[in-house]
Order: sequence, then C-alpha cells, then structure tokens
Amino acid sequence: MKKIVLTGGGTAGHVTPNLALLPSLKELDYEIHYIGSYNGIERKLIEGAGIPYDGISSGKLRRYFDRKNFSDPFRVLKGCVEAMKLMKKYHPDVVFSKGGFVAVPVVLAARHYKIPTIIHESDMTPGLANKLCIPSAAKVCCNFPETLEYLPKEKAVLTGSPIRKELLEGDRLTGLNYSGLSASRPIILVIGGSLGSVAVNNQIRKILPHLLETFQVIHICGKGNLDESLIGKTGYVQYEYVDAPLRHLFAAADLIVSRAGANSICEILALRKPNILIPLSAAASRGDQILNARSFEKQGFSKVLEEEQITEENLLLAIKDTYENRQQYISAMKQSTLTDAVSTIIALISSYAKM
Repeated sequence: MKKIVLTGGGTAGHVTPNLALLPSLKELDYEIHYIGSYNGIERKLIEGAGIPYDGISSGKLRRYFDRKNFSDPFRVLKGCVEAMKLMKKYHPDVVFSKGGFVAVPVVLAARHYKIPTIIHESDMTPGLANKLCIPSAAKVCCNFPETLEYLPKEKAVLTGSPIRKELLEGDRLTGLNYSGLSASRPIILVIGGSLGSVAVNNQIRKILPHLLETFQVIHICGKGNLDESLIGKTGYVQYEYVDAPLRHLFAAADLIVSRAGANSICEILALRKPNILIPLSAAASRGDQILNARSFEKQGFSKVLEEEQITEENLLLAIKDTYENRQQYISAMKQSTLTDAVSTIIALISSYAKM
C-alpha cells in the first residue's frame, strides 16, 4: 500500500484542495496521514473527513515588525523536530503540500528523508511559505498561466485548483427550496469570503432595492453580519455561513458576486457561473486577490471591480451588464482546460509515489 502525507493549514483555502483529493486517493488505496497545526482550522476539517491527523508547532514568518517575531522562530524549530519524527514514523512515498506556514517544517523533513514533495500554489505569485518550500519540491502546481513565470521551469505544472466533486453536484430545485426563492426571476449569489466582507455587504445592501426590481439575492454575509432589518424581505435571503447546502445555492445562482480568493474563483470557473469579482484591497493584503481577479478578467471569465473604486452606480451597472452578457462569460469558461485539476494532480502524485 502506498502512503501519502498531506499538509497545509492556517486558512480553509489551505485545506479544501486537500479534501478534494481524498476520494481519489482512497480509491487508489493510499494510506493517508495529515500533518497540520495543533488547533488550526485544518484539524477540524480533516478529522471530520476521517483522516488520521497529527499536529505540530507552527509559527508565522513575517516581513514586518511584530513581537511574535521573537518567539515564532522557536515554534518553527519545534515544528521541524516534530515533523522529522512524524516523517520517520510514517515514511510516506510522497508528500502533497497545499501551503501555509505549518507546511514548511513538513516539506523540509520530507527533503531530509529524500521523500518527493508536490506543492500547490493557489495565488498568482507564491506566498512566503511556498517560496521557502519550492527548492525542496519535485513539482509545483499552480492555478494561473502567469504564475509559471515565478516558478522554476523544470518544476512548474499548470493544473488549476482541485475542486470537491460534491460541489459540482448541486441541484437548482433543492437550492430554491432551501432559500425559499422563486424560479421565475434570476438569482444573484453574493459571497464575501469565509468571514464575510463588510465592504461587499454594505455595497450590496445599498443597491438592494434596485437589484430586487429584476433579481433575487442570496447573501452569504459572514458571522455577525446579518442585517435584522432585512430579515423576511421578499426576494432577499441572508446567511452567516452555509456548509453542505452551498452546492445547491451555487446551482440555483445565475450570477455570482464574490471576493477573489484563489480557491473560490476556481470553484466559480469549474461551475461556469458568470461572476463579478471584488478583490480584497492591497491595503488589507499582499495584493494577491487583485492579481487573481485580473488574470480571470484577462481570460474572459470575470468582470472585476476593485474595492476602492466601487460606487452604487457602477456596481449596479456591472451586475446588469454581466448578467446581460452572461453567455459570453460562460463560453470563455467552457474553453478553459483547468477544470479537472484533481485528475492531473493525482497523476503527478502517483508518478512520484512509484519512484
């Protein structure tokens, strides 16, 4: 039986692609282990999937001053020692890393034991954790054609992002029943990210009266972001968070308004849903969502509005224009070859596990 160690953590985006690989790995009879942080979001998600989980110490490597810069290097060193012990214990045939700082000790430990590692980089440009891991990797998978410029040519593989199979199996009628909306008018699905987005929430609610003249709106607004004054409003439903039924809401949607996290937009691409992307501003991030969104716009998959430039007028106009030209976006997405990342990545994993 072949053995694989999966790693990645810190955010859901560093875990969900690993979850998407699990069914295929199980079908191929891999013995699967997961190494993440002690109490990160990855622990709950992976243990919920029934996969053996080991936690290690994790610290963040920052480019800016923070008091934790003095203590986190010791956590990283401790994590390296723990990862070495686990790698020696399991001695997998291959390691697959989705990134995040907890993955760095795991990848370095795999290199020490000469175990091949495959890395996946979701964003346009590699984050610091993956930059540290790339020299130790056999292959580096990525989502965007532009990312190939930032990777060693002999290691880079354009794969797209692994998408959970169940996300593609949503049912429109089930989504309509769940939301209580009608099939008689088009539906906009608004997603502000796993924690919601105050900026996106506010802008959507400002133009809601105009939207409801033509559309219905499903609004996933994030924990603590419900607007009680809008509860029960005809044609508008809001949720703090949606888990399993999300696939049905995707199926019911005619248009999506979303942040531009790499995994989210790859899901939208796989579902071939016309969309408007509102990337997280450079002031609140390293600017990766802006690059992600612009790549999708360049390929004809998306309409992009940057957060600082949004007004009630241009957001409403963008929504109406994108819906009217929805077939153009759908046709462009149908031309993409990056909608079966699971098969591509599984083939890579299998090729290195045989070595």
